[in-house]
Amino acid sequence: MNIRISRFLCCLCFLLFHVQMKAQFDWVRMLGGVSKAVQAVTLTDEQMAEYVREYVAKMDADNNVCPENSPYTIRLKKLTNGLRDAEGIPLNFKVYQVRDINAFACADGSVRVFSSLMDVMTDDELLGVIGHEIGHVAHRDSKKSFRTALLTSALKDGISSSHEKIAVLTDSQLGTLTEAMINARYSQKQECAADDYGYTFLKKAGKNPWAMALAFRKLKQLQNNAQNSQAGAFLNQLFSSHPDLDMRIERMEERAIKEKIAKPMMTLRIK
Repeated sequence: MNIRISRFLCCLCFLLFHVQMKAQFDWVRMLGGVSKAVQAVTLTDEQMAEYVREYVAKMDADNNVCPENSPYTIRLKKLTNGLRDAEGIPLNFKVYQVRDINAFACADGSVRVFSSLMDVMTDDELLGVIGHEIGHVAHRDSKKSFRTALLTSALKDGISSSHEKIAVLTDSQLGTLTEAMINARYSQKQECAADDYGYTFLKKAGKNPWAMALAFRKLKQLQNNAQNSQAGAFLNQLFSSHPDLDMRIERMEERAIKEKIAKPMMTLRIK
């Protein structure tokens, strides 16, 4: 047992000693949480994969996933046609019919796009957002972020444990993981690297990489037009630690111009 785990167990014993008897503290659940936290410190790739699968399955079950015949699903399928994998990680796409403006990708290649984002973006703009998210998957940023969120939630979750296998997530753990993932921030270096990967990825897939710059321009527009709205507050939080949007737009535009790639004259939605 290493020093970090030993210190954690010492702190735990101190907390247990000071619990009031009338609180009817659940010792079994608390100790189960300790075991989970210790295991999380040395999480294997196989265990990580199980956790991600459980997380994505629960997210899909808890959100309104658009059916196959939904105009949102049909549009996304046409848009992502040919985007099969990122550095060997198979990709799969679904739409959540929710009011938030967002999109995210998980370590297993699951890409989830929110319908409200699709409502305000053209196909090229939407493709740029998707390309960027896939960049995080390809560079394993999503995997590292998920592991950090899982470790943090396990350490915070000493009062919620399970007697089942390690990969089973409780509702409370899912909530804590989701919160941690929302609050997670990539470094500016990671963000720029994901932009560059998204550009190259889309280009290799036969898509117009101008999509990256167009996506950032739309996000900039949304941010400027909705400063006092819920969407504006969300976008401000989303990009609070990201590289400056103007800089990202400039980088992507300069690259497309240098490579003599024609800018889309019209960015319509696929029907």
